[in-house]
Parts: sequence; C-alpha cells; structure tokens
Amino acid sequence: MATKNKYIPLLIGVAIAAGVIIGGKLNFSDTSDNLFTTNSKKNKLNRLIDYIDYEYVEEVNTDSIVDVTVNGILHNLDPHSTYIPKEDLERITENMKGDFVGIGINFYAYKDTIAVVKPTENGPSESAGIMSGDRILFADGDTLYGSNKSSNDIGLKLKGDKNTNVKLVVYRKGEDSLLEFNVKRKNIPIKSVEASYMLTDNLGYIKMNRFAESTYREFMFALDELKDQGATKLALDLRDNPGGFLGIAEQIVDEFLEDDKLILFTKDKRGKEEYIYATGDGDFEEGEVYILINESSASASEVVAGALQDNDKGIIVGRRSYGKGLVQREMALGDGSAVRLTVSRYFTPTGRSIQKPYTNGDSESYYNDYYKRLRTGELAHEESIVVDDSLKFTTPKGKVVYGGGGIIPDVFVPVDRSFDNETINYLRGRGHFGYFVFEELDKDRTLYKDISKYDFINNFEVSDDIAVRFQDYINKKERTNISFVAYNSEIKRIIKATLARQLFDDNAFEEIINKEDIMVQEVILLSSEYPDLKQD
Repeated sequence: MATKNKYIPLLIGVAIAAGVIIGGKLNFSDTSDNLFTTNSKKNKLNRLIDYIDYEYVEEVNTDSIVDVTVNGILHNLDPHSTYIPKEDLERITENMKGDFVGIGINFYAYKDTIAVVKPTENGPSESAGIMSGDRILFADGDTLYGSNKSSNDIGLKLKGDKNTNVKLVVYRKGEDSLLEFNVKRKNIPIKSVEASYMLTDNLGYIKMNRFAESTYREFMFALDELKDQGATKLALDLRDNPGGFLGIAEQIVDEFLEDDKLILFTKDKRGKEEYIYATGDGDFEEGEVYILINESSASASEVVAGALQDNDKGIIVGRRSYGKGLVQREMALGDGSAVRLTVSRYFTPTGRSIQKPYTNGDSESYYNDYYKRLRTGELAHEESIVVDDSLKFTTPKGKVVYGGGGIIPDVFVPVDRSFDNETINYLRGRGHFGYFVFEELDKDRTLYKDISKYDFINNFEVSDDIAVRFQDYINKKERTNISFVAYNSEIKRIIKATLARQLFDDNAFEEIINKEDIMVQEVILLSSEYPDLKQD
C-alpha cells in the first residue's frame, strides 16, 4: 500500500487532461506549411519512417513508430508538452467539454454484470424508469454481461448519437421477469462543480474539480443560489483541481475583482505579452472569498488563487500549490490524436511566475516533487516551505508573496494524517468504499427509502456492525488482515458519505466529509472569529 497511488491521477491530470489550456485549437493539416521555414525537418523524419516501413527485416507497425517518435520528441521538452493518442483524446475532450451523449447512469461492473449505481437526476434513464440496483443485461440485443466485457466496451454500447434510442433489457430484484426499456440518448453533464451549499448562515461553499467549458456556467448557477440563501462570504475549494481552460479561470476571477484589476499576463518565447484585466460588474466583488488549495491544486487553480492573492482580495488557505505556470495549446495531428504544446508562461498580477523548476527531458524528477515535500515535512509544517528572497514580490497593500514554485497560502493548514494516510488512500483508490456500499444497499434498498437527505446527513450513524462488515469485506478482497482500529471513525465517515452519494448526490457526500475536514473548519473559524483577516 503506497501513498503514491493517490497522486498518479495528478500526473495524468496536470500533464494531459487539464493543465492551463488556451482556446483556438490548431489542425496540423491546415497549418503545417507555415510551421517550418523549409521542409527539410519534416522530410528527414518521413524518410526514416518510410525506410523502416519498406526495408526493415521484420513487419512493423509504423503507426506505433510514429507515436514513439512524437513521444520521444516531446519528452525532451518541458513536462507539460504532451502527446495524446487517439484512444485517449475523445475521453479527455468529453471531460473538458463538460458533457457527452449517453443514457445517463453511473454503473459498476459488478460480478460480471452492469449494475446501476444511480441514474443521472432528470436524465434519460431515470425518465425511462431505470432504477438504482438494476442490472442491464442487453443493449439493442448485444450482451453486456460476462467477464470479457470492459467498462470501455460497455460505454461504447450505451453511447451513441443524440436522440437515438437504445433498447435495454434489465433484471430487477423482486420482479418475476426481465424488464425492457427504450431510452433516448441525450447530452449528459460531466459536472465540474461537485458541490455547493451553505457552511454557515452567511458562508457559502463551492467545490470545483476542473476548469471545463461548462465550469463558468455551473459556477455562476451555484453562486447565484448561494447568494439567494444569504451568502456574503464564499469558500471556493480548489483542492486536487488540476486546472483546465485559462479563459474559464479568467471569467471566474472576474466575478471577484473590480474593473481594470489585472488578472494575469502571459509571455511567449518572442517576448510578446498579453494582459488580461477584470471587466467590472462582478457578482461577488463586495463579498469575502477564501480559496482552499493543496499540493494538487494546479494550473488554472493557481491562476485563480494567484490573481486574488495579488489583488489583496482572497485569503488563501491550505498548503503550497503544485507550481505550474506554463500554458499549452492543443494541435490536432489529423489522425484523431493531438499534441498539447507549451506556448507561453503566465504571470500573476504582481509579476510572479509560480512555475516550479524543471529540466527538459527529466519529467520523473519533476513529478516526484510531492515526495520531496513529504520528506522535508512541508505538508505538516509551514516553516518547512523554502522560499527564494530573490523572488519576493509585494501586493498593493504590502503583503509579501513569493514566486518560484506554487502559491504559498496566507493561512497554512497541515495535512490531516488521521484521514489522509496510506491505508485510507489505498482503500479509496481501489474503489472499495463504493463497491462495499453498493453491496450494503443492494441487500435491501427499502431500509433507506423513507429517510430524507437532511435527516441522513445530520442524524444517520454508521453502526459498528457495518464497520465490521467493511473490515471483513476488505480482508477478503485484499487477502490480508488490515486493522482499522486507528481509523475507525474516519472509515465510518467515508462509508456514510459514500452511502449519501449513492442515495442522494455528490453534494451530500461533500457535506458529510466537510463536517470534520480541518481545512474547511479553519475557513469557518477565519470567517467568524478573526475580523483582522477579513478583506476590505
């Protein structure tokens, strides 16, 4: 059980799926004539690949050689210039677009069968009558059960063109025969605002997991709802948010800053600079804002945190952020694959570059930075954060801030090792909580049918018997004996939150987790008890 399991998705998220991406995708076939002053560089590679294709002693897949060549070239650049193969690009594009066409279900491949965890609220499956716990056996006559069916294969069967129908054959516990449903495929949202609710009478909370095309719209909807409920202060949770579209981050910052305040500026290799300013009329210019960050908050998340910190607007709470100050543009390569190439650097309003050091061609050291922070004690002790006095900057109100590797918070909150530890991170990373909770609910869903979301969050308690069953479940699955005595309350908390997610929604999950989240509790304390920290 290694801590690194939690952080593998960050490497992928920061380097490929998100980062800081500027709009205006290029297409190689449309622009290639303008990318080189001569054709000699292209011809050299083309001749080598053709030579291998025609003369090499064995049959080779030249497509694979091209992929390796592209990866090899990009590997010698910065860690965030990346190649995205065709098989990955559609998924990544969907994620950053913020929706896809499908039937609207969350499912597990459970005992070789597609088990519906929860239909998307108001989605096509829910409208057609699909329910949590249903097993989907056939889609348009194609078998969906069996050990040889991958989640990707199943997804392809259920997706399709918008407004087309798919006929599903379903097994439902308690029914004497199989059920048939005709489901019309629709646009299904992939939400980037995971949760939004009131922490106190006047402090709202919004958690965002990325900066996708749909994020600004989702953010504004959540912010308006919170304001209607009395929010004059906002906690914006950007922990573990790897970034996304630069323009979306700029739009969100604009809601907090007064007219003509600098949000950021970018500089390319020719020295060309582009400055982005707030436009005024922001929806939260007068409100207090607290930005929650950690070592996995990167790119566009750092744009938001840096812009608010440098303008003396937001109070940054948490731990030093990731440290990614590079901007990429995506170029399609004509075969369904793409390259995201670093084309500029961005700087915060005071002139800081928050890009952490890197060596071209050495991405391994770059991505091992987390373990360096762990070894030096930075995740637990504020005094372990190393700053460079030559990269010292001052905000308009005289606050000292530093460049050189991430956003350093105004208020430090150490990692909570009772909750964020190797054992719990391993269990969460393996998906054990979700599968166990599904099994518990599947035994008898009527046990929970009369409990409201409010009552569940505030009154339901996970029994010792459930905790013991979870221990037995894990020991059976992992073929080992793991003791949870030291983490019993944390295990119960995650089980309860996961139950809430499967019964209700992501909002309920976050509400339960945040009741004992030390960073969220610190924000509540700052908001209510320390007026000297409040913003003008």
